[in-house]
Amino acid sequence: MLLIVAHHFVVNSGVLDVMYKSPMSANSIFLFLFGAWGKTGINCFMLITGYFMCKSNITLKKYVKLISEVLFYNIVISLLFLVFGIGSIKNVLEGLLIVRNVNSGNFIACFLVFYLFIPLLNILLQNINQKQHQYLIVLLTFLYVFLGTAPKFSVVMNYVSWFSFLYIVAAYVRLYAVKNRKWGLWTICFIVTAIASVITCLFLGDKLDKQIAYRFVSDSNTFLAFAIGFCSFMFFKDLKIKQSRAINIIGGSTFGVLCIHANSDTMRKWLWGTVLNVKGAYSLPFGNLILFSILSVLGVFIICSIIELIRQKFTEKKILNWIEKTTVYNRIKERIEII
Repeated sequence: MLLIVAHHFVVNSGVLDVMYKSPMSANSIFLFLFGAWGKTGINCFMLITGYFMCKSNITLKKYVKLISEVLFYNIVISLLFLVFGIGSIKNVLEGLLIVRNVNSGNFIACFLVFYLFIPLLNILLQNINQKQHQYLIVLLTFLYVFLGTAPKFSVVMNYVSWFSFLYIVAAYVRLYAVKNRKWGLWTICFIVTAIASVITCLFLGDKLDKQIAYRFVSDSNTFLAFAIGFCSFMFFKDLKIKQSRAINIIGGSTFGVLCIHANSDTMRKWLWGTVLNVKGAYSLPFGNLILFSILSVLGVFIICSIIELIRQKFTEKKILNWIEKTTVYNRIKERIEII
């Protein structure tokens, strides 16, 4: 989630326009590298989901809990903006349409739709053998990753189908206990390659007058974004870490961090433009820019985490208890149990 926040710090703040005016300056190179890992973060997030959910089942309560969290932030944040004269009634009403931007690559909307496919994906994966599972991964890797990275090819992809692919990959790792002691080394190699690709594309783009800095990490299905996400996931999966209450608490707040800081265009403009003024900070001395960037991302993450933990403690159970008592909830639950 820190990688995703850092990515948004760069791509949602308007600072890219300034960076591309002098792409080979020290400040520009730093910011291009600082914000290059957002799609890797998304891949890690979904691989973790697939690894655990392939041997679990979603329930109506789990799904309602997820939707209620998204709706809570959509409504509360849009109302706050309205009160302070930043937003509009239209923003409040749009906040109720939580899956309106599936085709535009909105992560939260796509994740909510994808979540409904999990039971069907589990049925599929439980009824194919290892060879068939391997063939499915190879076929989808060629379609999404190879063709998605190679020049002159155009792959029709949305996040719902991409999340399904990552789910299938992570499920294979879980079901067939894939291990390798060199995942850390592979992660480092791919990170170095990604850094080199960004700098090389910056140089070439400067010569050709094209904005191609993120050519090989621009989307989740580009090879380097996928490779770094997968290898780092595998490295941490096999890392021996003792049970940590702190890690679990902070980890449990990360989806809330996303729901808050990437809530809407209004939030993006207000947070990165008005509050932090990232575009204006570009002219800071190099060392100060590095410090400002790191502290800004950490600050956003920490504040959003605290807000999410407060929501979990004081409102989540009350809202869920109220929903579970409604007639609509119980009728849907009865239908699901019959199916």
